[in-house]
Amino acid sequence: MTLSVPYRASADGGVARNEAQKFLAQAFVSFTEAAGSLEKSYGQLQAEVTRLRAELERANSELTASLAENARVRRFLARVLEGLPCGVLALAEGELRLANPEAERLLGIGSEWKWGEGALPEPIARLLHSETRGPDGSRWEYVMGEGAAPRTLAVTASGVAEVDGKAGGQIVILRDVTEEKRLAAEREAARRVQALGEISTLLAHEIRNPLGSLELFAGLIADSTAEMPEVRKWVDHLQAGLRGLSATANNVLQFHSEPSPQLVPTLLDRLLRETVEFLRPLARQRCLQASVINRVGTVEIVADPHRLRQAFFNLSLNAFRAMSAGGTVYVRLDWAPGAEGRRVQVEVEDNGCGISAEHVERIFEPGYTTHAGSPGLGLAVVKTVAEQHGATLAVRSTPGRGTTFTLTFPVRGEAG
Repeated sequence: MTLSVPYRASADGGVARNEAQKFLAQAFVSFTEAAGSLEKSYGQLQAEVTRLRAELERANSELTASLAENARVRRFLARVLEGLPCGVLALAEGELRLANPEAERLLGIGSEWKWGEGALPEPIARLLHSETRGPDGSRWEYVMGEGAAPRTLAVTASGVAEVDGKAGGQIVILRDVTEEKRLAAEREAARRVQALGEISTLLAHEIRNPLGSLELFAGLIADSTAEMPEVRKWVDHLQAGLRGLSATANNVLQFHSEPSPQLVPTLLDRLLRETVEFLRPLARQRCLQASVINRVGTVEIVADPHRLRQAFFNLSLNAFRAMSAGGTVYVRLDWAPGAEGRRVQVEVEDNGCGISAEHVERIFEPGYTTHAGSPGLGLAVVKTVAEQHGATLAVRSTPGRGTTFTLTFPVRGEAG
C-alpha cells in the first residue's frame, strides 16, 4: 500500500510530522482491521467448506445406502416374482417386457423365443386375443392344449397408468384352475348323486312298505294253489316279480341310508338254505335251477342276517341274469383252503356267459352294469356287506363258461 504524505516547506516541520504519524497510525489500524476481517472471513469460509464437505460426504453415504437398498429391494422383488405361484406378464407398447418363470411354464414359452425381438410369442398372442374374453376384457378363462388333458387358465388383466407422458402398459395375471374346475365338477356330481340317493331312498321306502303285504298275499295264493299247476305258474311269476322288486328296493336302502350293521351269531348254513328257497320262484320263472352244496354242516358266524341274505340274493340274481334256460346256480359252503375250522367260504357259481376282463375290474362300482334296466347296485352292495363283515370277496370268470363269486368269512370266535 502506498501512502501519500503531504509535504509542506513550512517552518513548523514538527506539526507536519505529527500529522503524518497520526495518518500512518490510522492507516495501520485500518490495515490491521482489514487483515483481521479477511482472516475471519477466511476462517468462516474454511468452516463452510468443511461443513459442505461433511454434508456432501453424508449425502454420498446416503445415496450409496439408498442405491444398495434399491438393489436389495429389486433383488427381493425379482425373487418374489420368480416365486409367485401365478404367472405374471408385463406388456408395454405392444411388446412383452416381463414374464416370470410360472408364466413361461403355463404358456409353454420355450427358449427359442428371444427377448427384445418385438413380436409377442405366439402363446401370449393367442391368450390376449382369446375369443372367450369378456366384454370388459379384464377377466376370462383360456383353455390350453387339446385331447384328454387340456388346462384351463384364469386370466386377469389390468392397465398401467401413463408415466412421464408415455403410454401405459398392461399387467396380466395367470392362474392354472384346472384342478379347481375338476374338484368343482366332482362336488357337483356328488351333490347330484346325493340328491338322487335321497330321492331313491324315499321311493324305496314307499315301495317296500306295501311289498311286505303283497309278498304275504302271494304266499297265501301259492299255498292255496299248490295242487293247481296252471295257476301255480302265474303265481311263480307274481312272486318272482315281487321278490325282484324287493331286492332292488333293499339294495337302494342298503347302499344309501341303512345304519351300521347289527352283528349277531348267525347260522350260515341255514341262512343259505333260506336264501335259495326264497329264490325258487325266480329260478322257476327263468327255467333255471338253484342248488345248495354243504360240505361243512352247521357253522356259525357273526353277521347281520338281513344284509348277508341280501348279498347272497344279489349274487344269485346276478347269476340268473347271466344264464339261459336250463342252467343251474350252485351255492357251495366249504372250509376255506388251509383254514379248516377257522374260515369258511361261500361260492356262488353259474355256467352262464361269463364276464370279460375289462368288465371284471369295474363290476363292484356303484351304478356300473352290463344289464339294461339294472340300477347297478347289486354287486356294490355285496362288496359293502363283505367289508362290514370282515369277509374277503373274490371273483373268477371265463367268458362263455361262467362266473364264480367267493365270500370268505371268519367263523365265530376266530374274527380278528
